[in-house]
Amino acid sequence: MQDVIPMLAYENGIAALEWLKQAFGFEEDTDRRMLDATGRLTHAQLMAGGDIIMVSTPTPDYESINNHREHCKKMDRWLQVPWVINGLLVHVKNVEEHFEKAKEKGAEILSGIEEGPPGKRYRCADIEGHRWMFIEKNSELNIQ
Repeated sequence: MQDVIPMLAYENGIAALEWLKQAFGFEEDTDRRMLDATGRLTHAQLMAGGDIIMVSTPTPDYESINNHREHCKKMDRWLQVPWVINGLLVHVKNVEEHFEKAKEKGAEILSGIEEGPPGKRYRCADIEGHRWMFIEKNSELNIQ
């Protein structure tokens, strides 16, 4: 079992879950999907390689990053940079293919494909504003 499991909140958890599968190629453990009486996604698990990413809509009052930045100017300002802020780094087999699929599905591309340390990579935001970096699996990622 992995030592760290990301837990991401989405305003529309079901739509985000479906989009993440289509755009980023994650697989859902459908036996783990839980909905409340209103149909709100209270828990789901995506698989990225052998690792889990949990997804939910924690409360009907939750507001997505994209919606929040529309009325919070300070947040909008600090999200003007293309860097991954409070995001996830995921290894993929082929960065170019992954980039094209994510772009085709509507990911907000924050940086094109870049090469050099720590490896071939790109950055994007998903449909609700969570930021992701995808790096080619055979890259030498040396984090210390």
